[in-house]
Formats: sequence, C-alpha cells, structure tokens
Amino acid sequence: MVNSAQDVKPTPVRQSGGQVTFVQGTALYVGAVLGTGAIALPALAARAAGPASLLAWLGMVLMSIPLAATFAALGSRYPDSGGVSTYVRRAFGHRPAALVGWCFYLTVPPAMAAAALFGGAYVASATGGGTATVVGTAALLIATVTIANAFGLRVSGRLALMLAGVLATLLLAAAITSLPHARWDNLQPFAPYGWSAVATAAALLVWSFSGWEAMTHLSADFRRPARDIPRTTGSAVAIVGVLYLAVAAASVLVLGAAAGESNAPLADLLAIGVGGPSRVIAAAVAVLLTLGVMNTYQAGAAKLGAALGRDAAMPRWLAPGAASGEVPLRSVGVVAAIAGAALAGVTLLGDADPEPLVLLTTGAFMTVYVLGAAAAVRLLPRRSAGWVSALISVIAAAALLATTGRYLLWPLGLAAACLFYLYVSSAAARRRPRSDDRPSVPDDVVR
Repeated sequence: MVNSAQDVKPTPVRQSGGQVTFVQGTALYVGAVLGTGAIALPALAARAAGPASLLAWLGMVLMSIPLAATFAALGSRYPDSGGVSTYVRRAFGHRPAALVGWCFYLTVPPAMAAAALFGGAYVASATGGGTATVVGTAALLIATVTIANAFGLRVSGRLALMLAGVLATLLLAAAITSLPHARWDNLQPFAPYGWSAVATAAALLVWSFSGWEAMTHLSADFRRPARDIPRTTGSAVAIVGVLYLAVAAASVLVLGAAAGESNAPLADLLAIGVGGPSRVIAAAVAVLLTLGVMNTYQAGAAKLGAALGRDAAMPRWLAPGAASGEVPLRSVGVVAAIAGAALAGVTLLGDADPEPLVLLTTGAFMTVYVLGAAAAVRLLPRRSAGWVSALISVIAAAALLATTGRYLLWPLGLAAACLFYLYVSSAAARRRPRSDDRPSVPDDVVR
C-alpha cells in the first residue's frame, strides 16, 4: 500500500536547462512584488498608524528576508511550476493543497476590486473627481480585464516588466525630488493612534509584499536554479525594500498629516517634487499598472478555478477551459462576478474604502504563507539555512495573520468550506455506481 504524504520524505528534484538568468530573474521577481500596493499602501498605512507606520514598513522588509529565503530554498531544491500548492501537497497531502487553491481563487476577486479602486483614486486625483469617479473607473477596469480574458488576451511578460520598471522609476523619482520638502516635525506625534496600530498597518502592508512565493512557479525555468534563485531573491529583497522604505519615508516626512488622507500619495509626492503634469502621468501609470496586474491575476485565477473543477477540488461546472490554450469562460465570469460584488459592497457600506478588501486579501495570503512555510519546515533539511528561515517565517506569518482581526474569519471560512466540499464530493464519489462500460479494478491491484 502507498504510504501517506506525511510518511514519505520527498527527494530533491534537480532540474536545469531553463532560460531564466540571474538578471532576468531579478527583474521578474521585482516585478512580481512591486505592484499596485506601492501606489496606495503608503497612505493606508499612514492613516492606520501615523508616522509609526514606518516601523511597520521596516518590519515587513525584515520579514521578507526569511520569507523570501524560504521560497528560494524550496524553489532551488524542488523546482516545479506548481509552486506553493505543490510544496504543500508534498508535505501535507491534497486537502491542505486544495485549501491553497481555494484561498487564491476566491481572494483574487476582492483583491482585483481593491486594485481597481487604487487606480480609480489616481484618476480622481488627476481629474478632480470624487467617489463617483473612483468607483466608475474601478468598474471600468474590472470590465476591461474581464473582456480581455474572455477573449484570451494576456498582458505579455515584457509589458508587465516594463510597467514595473516605470513604476520603480516613478517611486524613486517621487522620493528623491520631494526630499527637499521633508520636515522632521512631521514625525510628531510619532504614534498618534498607539503602538498597537503598527500591527494594523503591518497587516495592510502584506499586500505590498505579497509575491515572494510567485517565483516558485518559475523555479524550473531558471538556467541554474540552485545558484541563481538565492542570488535573485537577495537582490530583489534589497531593491524592493529600498524602494518601499524610500517612498514610505517621503510620504510621512513630506506630506505629514496629509499622508493618511491622500488617495494618491505617489501623485502628491510627484506634484510637490516635480510639478507640471505629474498627476496626469501618475494616473496614466497607475491605470496601466492596475490593468496589467488585474489582467494577470484574473487570468491566473480563472485558469486555477478551471483546474480545481477538473480535479474535483471545486464544482466540475468550472472545469471547461482547464486545458492549455483554452479560455476558461465560466471561471472568468465567476471571478468577475465576485469582484463586482466586492466593489459594490465596499461602495455601499464603506464609501469605496479599499481597506476592508486589503485586509480580507491579507488574511487569505497569509494563510497561504503559513502553509507554504510550514511545508518548507517539513521538506527542507533540518537546521539548514532554509529550514531556519522557514521556521521564522511560520511564526512571523502566523503572528501577522492574527493581526487581521475579524478578517481572519475569511480564511477560516474558506478552510471550512473547502474541507466540507471535499468531504461531500468524496462521499458522493463513493456512492456513485461504477459505469457499466468501465472495467472494475481489483483492490489488490490498486494497493
């Protein structure tokens, strides 16, 4: 009889011959992490904790080191396109792996709605519009990427990297050009909402740092995974950390109390440091970046939903389109419908404030991180550098997951729904009679 996943010690998979080099990998990694959070999270964090939000930014950069090192160790030792889901399945079996899929698939839609609101805020800043402009732009962005994915259109990898490069340039320009307007007085009072608010700000900032697991899906494509993935990871952590800390510091020191009130902090910094049509430029970049990120995530989530349906981890109604080259129209529609419902919900109940959607996303993403890091603790050699990083990551991710408060109910609800669905579908499969045209397989052959 085949042993369970817990009884088998997986052996490392050694693959090479891919095309991704160290420089290309660094660019891809930075592009995966440096996304829409950079255009909005400095303001949300400042609103939550004031100048003390800088401690949250620093803490998240420091946490990124062991977290990124954990996924780098997994990627270099077990290069596989399945990423975190594969590692969780290797370590704990198919049920926790299915939960990873549920967390990603059902959390991408509210994340899309939040990203769309970020882009809408920049359009409103450039045009002088209000909430109606923000929500209208957000709805248009969701509709645009849905139509694109329904026709199988994708944002190319080169275009996504170009947009990330433009964003990195704007972040650096905003921080440097606004620096002469910085005032140390803006650091007082440092913790106007108390020190516990730093944890709340850190929970929001998970959005900005999600993506460290993304490169595990490309680990098998590296030319020399064991050597290049750790180097790529170290370079990306340094670049992303410097950019985020620079913009966060500029937002607090330059904008002061207005940092927490701004819906478009990058545009405000550029307007102060550069002037001219900087708000229009920032809005254009924000919209293009948001479209690229939303398109990529909806495409990935829709394909994942179809695969989950095909593998009976979700209703089989979602399965059409799971094969390579096919368009998962049903899954695209489900993702779009949930994203639209999330946008309508925060518009009607929260004046189009994206913060609840960000915290909802944080809870699910941190659940994936906890499971991924726990899988690394089980899979990696004990007391190795990767194993120690994984142990630190499990503790840090679990602590950060707890800071999401009531939004922790979302991943808990997903876990309960996933396990219940798997139980019901498994019971139904056992009760289903064998097809007459399918020969039965003797039990001893199965064993």
